[in-house]
Amino acid sequence: MLKLKYLFLGLTFLLIGCKSAQVSKKITKQLNSSLFNNQFTGVLIYNPKSNDTLFSFNADKYFTPASNTKIFTLYTGLQYLPEKIPAFKYTIKKDSLTVLGTGDPSFLHSYFKDSTALKMFKNYKNVTLIINNIKDEKYGPGWAWEDYDTYFSPEKSSFPIYGNVLTIDFEKDSTITPEALKNNVQFKKSNYNRDYYSNHFYYQPNNKKLKEIPMVMDTILITKLWNHLLPNKVSIKSNSVKKMEHTAYSIPSDSLYKRMMLESDNFLAEQILILASSTVSDTLNSAMIRQKILETHLEDLKQKPRWVDGSGLSRYNLFSPTSFVQVLSKLYTEIPKDRLFNFFPIGGKIGTLKNWYSGNPTPYIYAKSGTVGNNYSLSGYLITKSGKVLIFSFMNNHYTTKTNNVRKQMQTIFEFIRDNY
Repeated sequence: MLKLKYLFLGLTFLLIGCKSAQVSKKITKQLNSSLFNNQFTGVLIYNPKSNDTLFSFNADKYFTPASNTKIFTLYTGLQYLPEKIPAFKYTIKKDSLTVLGTGDPSFLHSYFKDSTALKMFKNYKNVTLIINNIKDEKYGPGWAWEDYDTYFSPEKSSFPIYGNVLTIDFEKDSTITPEALKNNVQFKKSNYNRDYYSNHFYYQPNNKKLKEIPMVMDTILITKLWNHLLPNKVSIKSNSVKKMEHTAYSIPSDSLYKRMMLESDNFLAEQILILASSTVSDTLNSAMIRQKILETHLEDLKQKPRWVDGSGLSRYNLFSPTSFVQVLSKLYTEIPKDRLFNFFPIGGKIGTLKNWYSGNPTPYIYAKSGTVGNNYSLSGYLITKSGKVLIFSFMNNHYTTKTNNVRKQMQTIFEFIRDNY
């Protein structure tokens, strides 16, 4: 019986080895196609159960990751933030409330619609709001300046409101939110949606889509918005050295992570790092929390990334496929699979992968994409028809073809792995 057992195990390992060789040969052949000749490609595919590398190509090289960066942001949030988002820190003295921002992006956000601050502020005669406790600049390093008026590039801040964007909803009679700025919006032919330095907004009469335009988040605007919500109650003050005694909480943290990942929301990603920093200091500093987690939870990374923002908007970011697979492996080990996979876009089903990597018939790709001019990457989890969960990172930089051509080649590879391993 013992001999038969060893024979069975030997045949099993031989079969797995043959499958691995077959998959590796197929991927190598695809990567040798003309499409990949004039670009930089890196791939790592890993089996966490057997601790085997199925395929590796340029896996230790650095790439521009774009929104794959949000995987690191997700990991950071999960390490530092509690089950509910810290909305703000505060101290009460008689009928006065002093509030310190934490970076919570959910307050009056068009999706989350959180009103924790509004409800609490109504109960006090005077509210002092401290918002200059942030070291981050309003834009991340390496962000494109001409994106200042685009929906995906809102300013970072310590106490966001309305997602830091002005929204025009054409399906609701061109409703403008926040209402306090409705007189700042006009129909006008313009190459930009907003003046560079001021909150004057423009849109075209024939535009029928929901429009989100970043606001200039200065003290003047914040005072105006609060005066509209709670007239003559909220005042903006400079940072206080006094320690806040309490913390108020808003939405479930998982809902913030999921929205950030499914929609690839840059603003939420940046604010998650700022929020994480609020749990270790009253001074908000995303650079500090990035450095801290790299020196602690991620000190074992084989290639230390150049990590400059939470969203991946910056081309200064540099990550390797190996680093993404390492972090995805940590997540897979630390977080229950159902909860973890719920954060990620699902191929053919939901989020940024809705139109790609469809299952046959069930989903098989749970992953985060990253797209910026001439660069496309995808990192996450692949479920084979035999039930194996593989962790992968497939990164493409500097191509001149259409991104969909790159996606098609990747999809061919993923489908072969799904069906043959």
